[in-house]
Amino acid sequence: MKRRDFLSVGLSAVAGMSALNFSGCKPESTASTPIKRMQPPPLFEISLAEWSLHRALRAGELTNLDFPLVTKQTYGLDAVEYVNSFFMDKAQDQEYLEELKSRCDSEGVKSLLIMCDGEGFLGDPDNAKRLIAVENHYRWIDAAKYLGCHSIRVNAQSDGNWETQRDLAADGLRRLAQHGEQNDINVIVENHGGLSSNGEWLSSVIRQVDNDWCGTLPDFGNFETSPGEWYDRYKGVEELMPFAAAVSAKSHEFNEEGQEVRTDYLRMLSIVLDAGYRGYIGVEYEGNDLSEEDGINATISLLTATRELLDARYQ
Repeated sequence: MKRRDFLSVGLSAVAGMSALNFSGCKPESTASTPIKRMQPPPLFEISLAEWSLHRALRAGELTNLDFPLVTKQTYGLDAVEYVNSFFMDKAQDQEYLEELKSRCDSEGVKSLLIMCDGEGFLGDPDNAKRLIAVENHYRWIDAAKYLGCHSIRVNAQSDGNWETQRDLAADGLRRLAQHGEQNDINVIVENHGGLSSNGEWLSSVIRQVDNDWCGTLPDFGNFETSPGEWYDRYKGVEELMPFAAAVSAKSHEFNEEGQEVRTDYLRMLSIVLDAGYRGYIGVEYEGNDLSEEDGINATISLLTATRELLDARYQ
């Protein structure tokens, strides 16, 4: 789904309901058959980012093929966000992709996106290397399409001053987004270190690409622009949300009340919803104090509780 369609799906649903209300079609009501009222959809759904389980995956305690089953049976979620490094050599392995898709289907789990790393710099100053990086991502677009994803997540690494990096990253992303458009797959950029963690810079890159198939994946926590230097996370998410096709709820530490200590989730989710976003929000636990399972569950609980607090405001 294109980013602009993804963001407008909630408005389309409301418009459709309004049209039905004016059609004169009303359910019959008797004493024994009360009217059944449609419940509004949740403000957002919750998915699981595979990086939340990176220690277990690296230790061999589970594999990428196990990920959909664990997501559904352990955490009760119905959507996954893959990380390509956990099946790096399988992007063009049709038998493997068929098995992964089959496992998702059997569990009723949706594949949302693939987070892609290690394929070169899309903003490389060397034209030949930049083109290779673009082409290296093609296989992940193809894999994402087969699995039923809406996006691949990429990075915007480059080198040089502000303007040079902007121009180079925009060039690589534009080329990749053209391939994404041909396959109905979004190319979305995460704030992921360096200038990409500067919301003003990354939003300027997306505007320069000027392709509806190129957008963002705002991450609540990845705003360290250089060691010890941080961009304001709330300002950054607000700047990136107009282009968002996915959102990552990064978590590290929780206090006794179950609140994330680095990010005010009520404030952050208000920014997300104020932008009109009504898609999935991915749990991405990256802390050390809790086990991966406990950290994931704590993040799910916080997202669920905060959603309940916001229901009255946005429904």
